Amino acid sequence: MAGTPQQSPQLQAKSLAQFLEGSPPYALEAIADLARQAGANYVLASPELQIHCTSKRCNGIRVFHTSNDFAYLVFDKWTFHYVTYTCRNCQDSQKIYSLAVQMAKNGRSGLAQKFGEIPTFGPPTPARVITLIGPDSEMFLRGRRAENHGLGIGAYAYYRRVVENQKGRIIAEMGRVAARLGAEESVIDSFSRAAKESQFSTAIDLVKAGIPKSLLIEAHNPLTLLHTALSEGLHDRSDEECLMLATSIRLILTELAERISQALKDDTELKQSVSKLLNRNNTQSREK
Repeated sequence: MAGTPQQSPQLQAKSLAQFLEGSPPYALEAIADLARQAGANYVLASPELQIHCTSKRCNGIRVFHTSNDFAYLVFDKWTFHYVTYTCRNCQDSQKIYSLAVQMAKNGRSGLAQKFGEIPTFGPPTPARVITLIGPDSEMFLRGRRAENHGLGIGAYAYYRRVVENQKGRIIAEMGRVAARLGAEESVIDSFSRAAKESQFSTAIDLVKAGIPKSLLIEAHNPLTLLHTALSEGLHDRSDEECLMLATSIRLILTELAERISQALKDDTELKQSVSKLLNRNNTQSREK
């Protein structure tokens, strides 16, 4: 039947929880514990999942549950289901899966394939990354969706456009960190000039001596790492190679955003602590 997933004898069985938590859409998987018996019928199993909850109350990995009492399965036939999971903690966030499943004659194992899920597959994008890239956040999220679906060329193209468009903004934020850490005026000026420079390699040369150590990634200049990945280009690259490069770009951007945010946060918290101590001392002096 058109649209029916094709079987493969080489699939290695996963648990249903592993499949729902970690397999991307359209991946066909063998499932060891696909079904459970409910009276005279067989239904889709109901394992608890540990996935990200997007609610403000949780905003982290939580346990999700479902019943699946009406997701009836048939021996050796594909059936199609929408399955809804709910967060046990906040009882508000939901994860919805669109699935095709085929139960084996043993009434337990079988095959499964995702058609999609809401929220979309993959770990959430940290808010700090969205803040760092600003106007191109939607383009970054398109790249993330392409990466989640294993579309390497598409993901690489989106991430490359984001970095090229926002390199000035990224460099300016790194300059903010340098300024907060007490860099000399000449260093701060070099970041300002680099942020306006159209040539990425020239911009890197302008600031490479002034990048704070706290922003280095594995002792390497993050701008150099990004430039190296962008310089690879799409020509004569396989989709798998592009996917690897795309993932590298995303991880470097994410780590850099985290380090920038932490550096600025630490400075803010320190200033607040100093201010509180000074205010306390002034109050005590007046009382005496």
